[in-house]
Order: sequence, then structure tokens, then C-alpha cells
Amino acid sequence: MSQLVRIAVAGLLVVGLALPAAQSAWAADPAKTGTGAKGPMLTDAQGMTLYTFDKDEGAKSVCNGTCATNWPPFTAAADAKPQGKYTVVSRDDGTKQWAYAGKPLYRWKNDAKAGDVTGDGVNNVWHIATP
Repeated sequence: MSQLVRIAVAGLLVVGLALPAAQSAWAADPAKTGTGAKGPMLTDAQGMTLYTFDKDEGAKSVCNGTCATNWPPFTAAADAKPQGKYTVVSRDDGTKQWAYAGKPLYRWKNDAKAGDVTGDGVNNVWHIATP
């Protein structure tokens, strides 16, 4: 094998080995897509159901104070960047929150385990977030 061919093969091996590492360094979606008793839904990394709130105005969360205690925001890191349909909204307290298709995302304090959907339909304004 010529020196040039060996160098080319070695270069391809290095690129081929580095590519999976580079791909894993890319940011994953902040939420997961799962299927529950009510069909497709968005969940956090632990499988807890995410919800949307009808009273949110545009891409702004209006769930603060006691509301946010009952419906904890699906928070994002301060330096989080939009990813596909996921965007980042600023909350009144300055923290960041993930939104999907422009709707801020929340958990429900009464969901006890992964897959619970007890928050769906609460006060006719809370709904399972769907992909």
C-alpha cells in the first residue's frame, strides 16, 4: 500500500471515529416524546408528563407564584438555545423555560410517577403537551 493510500485510510478512520463523538456532543431535544394512556405526549427526561396552559399569552408564561408551585415550569439553562420546535421563554422571575411550538411547558405537582397524566384538563385550561 502506498504512503498516500495509508494516509488517506488513516484520515478516514480518524474522521469516522470522531463523527459519533461529535454527534453525541450535539444538543438533544430538551423533552422526550412518549405515548401514554391518552396518546402521544411530551415528557421530561424522567418520563414525567409535560403540560401547556391555555392562559399563557403568546410565548409568555403567565403562571407565576402559587401557580408555578403547583405547575413547576420546565426550566431551561440560562444559556439554552432554541432547538427545532423548542424555544426558550423568559419568566417574570428571570429564569428560562422551555416552550414547544410557542407554548411554555410545565410539570404538574400531583403527577407521582412517569406516565401519570392527572393534570390533563385541570380547570379546563391545562393540557398534555403533544408533539
